[in-house]
Amino acid sequence: MKEVILIICAYLIGSIPTALIVSQRFFGIDIRDYGSGNMGATNTFRVLGSKYGTIVMIADILKGVFAVALFNLIPFYLHNELERTNLMIGLGLSAVAGHIFPVFANFKGGKGVATLFGMLLAIQPVIAGSCVAVFLLVLFFTRYVSLSSILSALMLPICVLWIWNDDVVLYRFFAVLVAALVVLTHQKNIGRILRGVESRVPILKHRDRRKARRK
Repeated sequence: MKEVILIICAYLIGSIPTALIVSQRFFGIDIRDYGSGNMGATNTFRVLGSKYGTIVMIADILKGVFAVALFNLIPFYLHNELERTNLMIGLGLSAVAGHIFPVFANFKGGKGVATLFGMLLAIQPVIAGSCVAVFLLVLFFTRYVSLSSILSALMLPICVLWIWNDDVVLYRFFAVLVAALVVLTHQKNIGRILRGVESRVPILKHRDRRKARRK
């Protein structure tokens, strides 16, 4: 029963509509009416700029971290690693579900990548570091948040299954599932990238201006 209550709490944490709150508070708009229509960090970067996109991304990551940390409220899981990992994954996925289908925003949210990363950061910080390194590297060279998200998600099963060879079956399944879901939820982005019409986030403007002056 305690676990069920924590799962519900994790869902409610994930349901906090960060991008919607920021867009309404500072711009008086509903972020879902602009750009891709998603209530996530990628669309916030695209519509509101890098400052507010960064704020939303950090907040969405923290939702995953805080949701997973709820396991600390049940002492039994503090000394049982396998059971703890299973509960942490359940709490994290519940938060991600809340982000994608937020009860506080008519069940129309984002794609959950930032919250997924926060969940992973709380469970396996070293693997999370590898994924974020891929994300930042791809973002630096392409400025596509969507492509960065896809490739960093694909890095997750590579780390879990081969590099660190984690033996927790549920965690291995989770890694593959996450990669598959991120690719599936970014199909439209993949299509736009292939057509050359995907929006780039407004970062590294000085680098772009220098390149433009050289041409």
